[in-house]
Amino acid sequence: MRFPKDFLWGAATAAYQIEGSPLADGAGMSIWHRFSHTPGTILNGDTGDVACDHYRRWREDIEWMRRLGLNAYRFSVAWARVLPEGRGRVNTKGLDFYQRLVDVLLQNGITPMVTLYHWDLPAALQDEGGWANRECASWFAEYAELMFRALGDRVKLWATLNEPWVVMALGYLMGQHAPGMRDIGAASRAGHHLLLGHALAVQALRALDIPGAQIGIVTNLGPQQPASENPQDQAVALLWHQFINQYFLDPIFVGEYPQTVLSFVGEFAPPVRSGDMEVIQTPIDFIGVNYYTRNVLAYDADSPFGSRTVPQQALHTEMGWEVYPQGLYEILKWLHGTYGAVPLYITENGAAFADTLNENGEVDDPLREEYIRAHLEQAYRALEEGVPLKGYFYWSLMDNFEWAFGYSRRFGLLYVDFETQRRIPKRSAHWYAQFIAQQRAI
Repeated sequence: MRFPKDFLWGAATAAYQIEGSPLADGAGMSIWHRFSHTPGTILNGDTGDVACDHYRRWREDIEWMRRLGLNAYRFSVAWARVLPEGRGRVNTKGLDFYQRLVDVLLQNGITPMVTLYHWDLPAALQDEGGWANRECASWFAEYAELMFRALGDRVKLWATLNEPWVVMALGYLMGQHAPGMRDIGAASRAGHHLLLGHALAVQALRALDIPGAQIGIVTNLGPQQPASENPQDQAVALLWHQFINQYFLDPIFVGEYPQTVLSFVGEFAPPVRSGDMEVIQTPIDFIGVNYYTRNVLAYDADSPFGSRTVPQQALHTEMGWEVYPQGLYEILKWLHGTYGAVPLYITENGAAFADTLNENGEVDDPLREEYIRAHLEQAYRALEEGVPLKGYFYWSLMDNFEWAFGYSRRFGLLYVDFETQRRIPKRSAHWYAQFIAQQRAI
């Protein structure tokens, strides 16, 4: 495999999952701080109060990136750290944290990709309805413009939203993520307002005319395949394909929501107003692809969604996700064939396994090493066939707070001892570092 010379080799994180100190130095409360402190929401009662202590150990973490040979790092900004009430008053200490982080990344030859929203809405805005309130789109754009003005002279890669489908479905519909709602109407409104906020943020960046700035959206994608040739299985697979893979991309590139999904949700269709779709279609510079697995689906009249996932005889991660590397190739090819020549970044790809320290104090994780290798092979296959792939970010740089699973799932290249905060590179980290070094030597 010979990737392009300017290919970005990185790892990714998210603010609430690694930073800790969520209320330090004047930061406001986020919905995830509130949610994780609500009894019964997180496995083992875990919270992000300490996480990986990255807020204090960020220099050490950048040094680990340098040792691994990464030339890119995707991280998110905690909205409430810079705007404690979500809008209005700026917390300069919070903003200064990200200023320093970006400066030292660049000093180490590491390109920052900044995600503006990775699920941690300021709680003050949730109290006003959160994303279900149309005003949230404007609040997000104001926050985005603040960050563009603060970091735009140094940050050239921006992602507006991370996985808006998860925000809508797990946060507002199923209640598994913050804010923990189970309201299909609120979920539909939130999804539409997320897209509006994304587009208004893109327009805000364009208006500033920052040289070299690029902006896109990050979506969770994966093949949704029928379990058989039965027409009912085919129908539910199409529904899930449109719901997961097309729901947030069709409006941007086509100007409408997928029809099969609209028919399914009926009266709970997105509250589209005149002119909304023209705004949402504001051109973007790239699509971020978060790929983990596929779903094989069968019709099931007794399920709330009329379908069920059919387990496959294959290796599964600790998350219960099938390891299906070919799905990355399939999704990259589908994106390129459906939405044209827009550049693509693999913004997340990774696996949780039951990592433990051996008698030598090391982490031997051959399954993760093979996982990365196999997915890079599929990424390269797509690149060779003309897909404009620009970078690969492993999820995650280090073990962290894995949302509703707390600290029970380890995705990292770096093993984190959460009691001592010691970072230990896993066997997969050494492999990834060696692979990057070989690519640079070619």
